[in-house]
Amino acid sequence: MQRITSPLVPELSLSRIAFGLWRLTDWGYTPAERLSLFEQMLDLGVTTFDLADIYGDYRCEQFFGEALKLKPQLRARMEIVSKCSIRLAGEASGARINHYDTGAAHVRSAVETSLRDMGIEQMDLLLLHRPDPLMDADALAGVLETLVQEGKVKHLGVSNFLPHQFDLLQSRLSSPLVANQIEVSLLHSLPMFDGQLDHCQQHKVIPMAWSPFAGGRLFSGDDADAMRVQQGLARLSKSFGLDSENGPMQLALAWLLKHPSQMLPVLGSGNPKRLVAALAALEMELDRETWFELLRAGRGRDVD
Repeated sequence: MQRITSPLVPELSLSRIAFGLWRLTDWGYTPAERLSLFEQMLDLGVTTFDLADIYGDYRCEQFFGEALKLKPQLRARMEIVSKCSIRLAGEASGARINHYDTGAAHVRSAVETSLRDMGIEQMDLLLLHRPDPLMDADALAGVLETLVQEGKVKHLGVSNFLPHQFDLLQSRLSSPLVANQIEVSLLHSLPMFDGQLDHCQQHKVIPMAWSPFAGGRLFSGDDADAMRVQQGLARLSKSFGLDSENGPMQLALAWLLKHPSQMLPVLGSGNPKRLVAALAALEMELDRETWFELLRAGRGRDVD
């Protein structure tokens, strides 16, 4: 398995593909079955596990912890990434309306709850899930650095932050923000043109790509944009001699992996066979014209 080592903190190394667990509560697996799935991923070299406090209506981390409790020694083989700053309305959060909260009290409480639910003492990477228009950068930086000093969080990053939002928080921190998890796919290539991925390259930040298959639209969407990409992926899969079931997925991943920002896609399937097939993309190398052919399919127009 290929790995990405942070140029900012060389002790942080992540698998080139991350295992996204936001649907963990939907898969219907028992704790033992979840554990088996985790072990399969680890044996394949997929060691980075991506979670968030809100996933599964605040139950995903508990499901993860239940499985990990059955074999705690697996923790040493994992990099655990989690997120906070979104509060969803409902009994689980006590909020009456969906909102963002980067207040120091909430961030501390969210991190401590996540650690307790997962049954771990430290998360490898904490991401601020969404930028908060009411973010007090000084207060937020203070609690983040305290959590690092206390050993509850090893490294810091963000998610869905635009460059100026990233820079504001970074300006108040002595620790580097090592990752920004953003949406990128063939149907959402905007980050390649609006400065987000340029910013990651400039500052040596690891971009983690969420929804790399556009929420499944790349393969089953019935809108015009999705169908155009599906046709392009099917045509190229056939020309490359790839099987029709997995070839489009592998090409879509290879397209992301070719980007010089060293993107790290987050895959959220609970189907082990599909995950194994996806890893074949790591061995694929798209030539430049094929890459732009897929870009054209995604954008619906040629380059300017």
